[in-house]
Amino acid sequence: MQSESPQAAPFVHHARVRGVAVDGGCVAAGAALSLAFAPFGLFLVAVGSLAALFLAWRECRTPRRAFLRGWLFGLGAFGAGMSWVHESFVFANVTGVLAFVLTVGLVAGLALYPACLGWLLGRTVPDASDAPRLLAAYPAAWTLWEWLRGWAFTGMPWLQVGYSQIDGPAAGWLPVIGVHGIGALTAFTAGALALVLVRHDRRAFVLLGAAGVLWGAGTVLARIDWVRPAGAPVKVAIVQGNIAQDQKWRPEMRDLTLERYATLTRERFDADLVVWPETAMPGYFDTLREFAHELLAEAVRHGSTVLTGVPMRERPGGPYLNAVAMLGAEPAFYVKRRLVPFGEYLPLAFVLQPVVEALGIRMANFSPGPREQAPMQVGSHTLGVSICYEIAFGSAVRLDLPGAALLVTVSNDAWFGDSIGPHQHLEIARVRAAETGRWLVRATNTGLSAIISSRGEVRGRLPQFEVAADTFEVVPMAGATPYVRIGDGPILVAVAAWLIAGVVRLRRMRRAADDGSMD
Repeated sequence: MQSESPQAAPFVHHARVRGVAVDGGCVAAGAALSLAFAPFGLFLVAVGSLAALFLAWRECRTPRRAFLRGWLFGLGAFGAGMSWVHESFVFANVTGVLAFVLTVGLVAGLALYPACLGWLLGRTVPDASDAPRLLAAYPAAWTLWEWLRGWAFTGMPWLQVGYSQIDGPAAGWLPVIGVHGIGALTAFTAGALALVLVRHDRRAFVLLGAAGVLWGAGTVLARIDWVRPAGAPVKVAIVQGNIAQDQKWRPEMRDLTLERYATLTRERFDADLVVWPETAMPGYFDTLREFAHELLAEAVRHGSTVLTGVPMRERPGGPYLNAVAMLGAEPAFYVKRRLVPFGEYLPLAFVLQPVVEALGIRMANFSPGPREQAPMQVGSHTLGVSICYEIAFGSAVRLDLPGAALLVTVSNDAWFGDSIGPHQHLEIARVRAAETGRWLVRATNTGLSAIISSRGEVRGRLPQFEVAADTFEVVPMAGATPYVRIGDGPILVAVAAWLIAGVVRLRRMRRAADDGSMD
């Protein structure tokens, strides 16, 4: 075996050092991505972060290296952007080292998404030319992979890059192409920026400028009224009980909690609708019927309606349901369709249940509600109701549209503690409002409770971590945005075609180069 020449040794060493530096840069770029989301709102950071990842993948010579760099990027992104998960584990009776280990395990598992994408790109995308890779293959594959992450195993759509653009000029595209379309635009812009950094030629700058024009077009689209008011404003009161998560289910807290919500509600019975958070009633509905009926009678006397989150069970012993009850002239119930994996049910229970029991982790076991449920009404207006995690799925919210005139989402963000989690959750709700062209009422236990306009703007909010209630006016809307009419399908098909075209182009260029080298 021939040894490495002395002259080549410095170059090999330099390449290794540079490779390690790029690996570290992937972690930093991933961590920086969290700054694009709430509460920081530095939306352009998403472009730079993805551009750094694409450049790191570009110089990988093996799929294995691309896998590593994707995984390192994911560690940074989910480690910084979803650190609040640790709070949830603590409230689930998991403390100390185990909570830390579970958080690291979740982050490392989510990081497998960009890691596997890097490996697939390394296997299928030849390095024949920078332009097709950076402008087509990488951005399109990233967009489709984000969609897959939001769908597989019931989905984890947190930190999809489209959400980071709600306060940027591209937000005007949301009612047209939805969050995945904005994600594709962000990824394309990142690819164009990466191409400029690689080639420095006029064509690269023109393509980056074209991406900028698309962003600018969002400011024009934001002026279009895709929907219209459907009558006079509706008075809506939000009640925020601010019950600490570690106190919420204690038997001695039940009467105090119910009395707090009832007292705050009686002060707001001039509202057409009073909204309480997720599981605001600290007990199963069948055990609290007397309280519910008394409150219902008061609401009817005042011409108001109370919407409250409450756990239910079809019979003692289960199955358990996470629900919203409407207490008013026409009582009704909505049962949560999309459950939180590991929070409300255990995926692969036949494998994981013994592990969970051995670790002593408390695990809820809820059943999902049916896809088709009777809509709730406030006066002549239909409500589109979602519970907590469901607001992160545009396809789920679209099920109630265009019939719903208002959107209501209830949550218990006390699980996130004083972290960036509630801010990200509010940001997601803002995107849903902008996509659908509907005002959205968001009631949470500890905040951030807010009123969001049909353009995704926060028009009012309650102070976080305080007992609070306030009344707002919201505008019922009619009609449908382009996104409500067509959903995610067309943009995903277009992105898939974009990816195929890029890969085909690259393979033709590789074959042409190989043929030329044989002449």
